Amino acid sequence: MPEISSLDRDDTARGAGRPVDHDSEDARGHLDIGARLLKVRKRRGLTLQDASRLTGVSSSAFSKIERNELSPTISTMQRIAQGLGIELVSLLNDQDNDPGAFRGRRSVTRAGAGSRHATVTCNNMLLCADLKNKRATPILTTVTARSPDDYPAWAKSEAEIFVMVMEGTLIVHSALYEPLELNKGDSVYYDASTEHTWTSSGPTDAVVLWVLVDL
Repeated sequence: MPEISSLDRDDTARGAGRPVDHDSEDARGHLDIGARLLKVRKRRGLTLQDASRLTGVSSSAFSKIERNELSPTISTMQRIAQGLGIELVSLLNDQDNDPGAFRGRRSVTRAGAGSRHATVTCNNMLLCADLKNKRATPILTTVTARSPDDYPAWAKSEAEIFVMVMEGTLIVHSALYEPLELNKGDSVYYDASTEHTWTSSGPTDAVVLWVLVDL
């Protein structure tokens, strides 16, 4: 889930470099993040330098994400979405924000459904991703990382996070606190502006339900 302090390595993990298909979805129907970012940036007439200034992600890292040479974590995608003024789920779903949001709206995600976004450290499924203009993003994540060293750097963002462990054992690493062990049924709520990261402990990967709350 976490992020990087050096802007050239911004909270991204290396992915398999492949040419960008300018359709926003690959042959399996999964969103091509690189193509999506390129389309959004070009639509807005932004240079890589403009995008870097708005998002805090270095122009070189932004370019590598567009070329699918770097696989961004949820934290990096959140920074990019905030900088470009669009919602995270809109960025990940290749859909624009719906300015006509109305009261009484709701969204249902059936078991096994959701918008998938995988990195080398976590397999994420965004829940209720069709509901736009919301401040809280619920995500179901399987944490495959076993060491903080699996991440290029620790996450840090202007948000708050609630986490509940559904299966396995999760270790929450923080720049302020000693590592926190959470087992099935345990939960924690914390300020994400402090550097942090997650790892799994034990024979199986931890599965967590977490909510990313924009401030």
